[in-house]
Amino acid sequence: MANTSVALDREAYDLLRGQKRPGESFSQVVKRLAKNRQSRASFVGAWKDMRARTFREIQTNRKRLRDLDEDRFEGLMKAAR
Repeated sequence: MANTSVALDREAYDLLRGQKRPGESFSQVVKRLAKNRQSRASFVGAWKDMRARTFREIQTNRKRLRDLDEDRFEGLMKAAR
């Protein structure tokens, strides 16, 4: 099997390393994570019985995380200049 090198920044490497199980190679981690992806369609109706309050909390947290991602991206762009 041929090998290919992949460059990761430190944060990506740390995230990948954090997913590694004992005795597992990085290639095995990537394969496991890539294979376990489900389509969004598989979640249709999954929240139909959720309480309205819980759903609002999830929406609020998702917005907060998006805002944090935008702030982080802006900081990275400034640092790259």
